[in-house]
Amino acid sequence: MDEPVDISILKARVKEHREKLGLSLRAAAADCDVPFNTLARVEKGYLPDLANFRRIVTWLGLAPEQFFQPPRVRTENTPEIIAHHLSRDPNLSDAAAGHIAALVHELYNNLARPPRAVQIRLRAAPTFKPEASRLLGELLETMQHKLTADPPPGQAGR
Repeated sequence: MDEPVDISILKARVKEHREKLGLSLRAAAADCDVPFNTLARVEKGYLPDLANFRRIVTWLGLAPEQFFQPPRVRTENTPEIIAHHLSRDPNLSDAAAGHIAALVHELYNNLARPPRAVQIRLRAAPTFKPEASRLLGELLETMQHKLTADPPPGQAGR
């Protein structure tokens, strides 16, 4: 899972803008009305809290949306991928591959569950390094997947 804000772009823009204005880190922090330590952490790759993020982006003269990564949309369609592989199988005729692909498509549409989004809000988020947030998100997704997965046959009701 990626960070929602591309901190590397924010980090670079802050440093470039500060240097372009000829400001020290302390003077830049005062200029954009954020604590010195916050701006120093941003230049080291930490994500600020929302209020300070807004102040920094305003100081930069940029739109906040510029720092948000577009959500990744899965472009592969599982039944289409299977149909493609079936059509290339030398042991199947075109008609047989089409029949199997149609069955897979129907089964998939009847049995597939839409993915559930994992959402978390951390009060300590300003102190997390981006890597820690990503790892925590991956851990929570894994936990959610295991909690919502169907039990193996013969273990239902235990």
